[in-house]
Amino acid sequence: MNERSFDGKRVVVTGAAGIYGGWIAAAFARAGAVLCLSDMRADLLPGVTTKLGLDPARTLLHGTDLTSSASIAALAALVAGAWGAPDIVINNAGVYPRTGPLIDLAEAEFDRIMSVNVRAPFLVTQAMARLMIQHHVAGAFVNIGSGAARQMPTGSVTYCMSKTALERLSKGQALELAPHRIRVNVVEPGFAPGSDFSLLPDDYVERMTARIPLGRTSGPDDTPGMVLYLCSPAASYITGAVVSVDGGNSIGTYQPK
Repeated sequence: MNERSFDGKRVVVTGAAGIYGGWIAAAFARAGAVLCLSDMRADLLPGVTTKLGLDPARTLLHGTDLTSSASIAALAALVAGAWGAPDIVINNAGVYPRTGPLIDLAEAEFDRIMSVNVRAPFLVTQAMARLMIQHHVAGAFVNIGSGAARQMPTGSVTYCMSKTALERLSKGQALELAPHRIRVNVVEPGFAPGSDFSLLPDDYVERMTARIPLGRTSGPDDTPGMVLYLCSPAASYITGAVVSVDGGNSIGTYQPK
């Protein structure tokens, strides 16, 4: 994308205090967008605003509990009051826990994963799409998926299932919102360890990195570049697509000698 290619566009990013959320928000900020930063860790959002050099007077902040319908409704009300409607929504927030065998998985943890990774994108998209339709905005959504939607390692079955469900949900949203000129796509990022919300053991990070065909973890420009493209006029004829930006990890597993 060219500099200022999203000048004045109103963009909502969930999970904005996380790794991918911060990278995506930074990319939109560089391109001139006005941002609504959402994260359950509300205390971190002013720091994100400062780090990205955003104007606090024009930046919306919301401490969103994505397991709460009322909190999601409050996020939509904030956007409606300030902007009328967003132009772009990035459903980035998600949890990636290593839960162990299904036979030992607590019901509450199963519900938490499905609530954040599937139910929340459904409710956020529903609320924001209603605003877009009301204000005649030809908007764009990008839901952050995962190559885990097509893989099933032990210990992460519920996460994989949630990302498969998210992809099917996204295709349904794309189909039903198309008459309103609203597009919905999915980006599957590469592996980017370091989240303080979904902690991963060092040995697991090493094993995962060694299996990536292009030989590295995801960097700050990889996924955001695709997200911005899918939200741009250049992608105006793309909806319901699932795009992997993962170093080739979803096409097969590299087995080092």
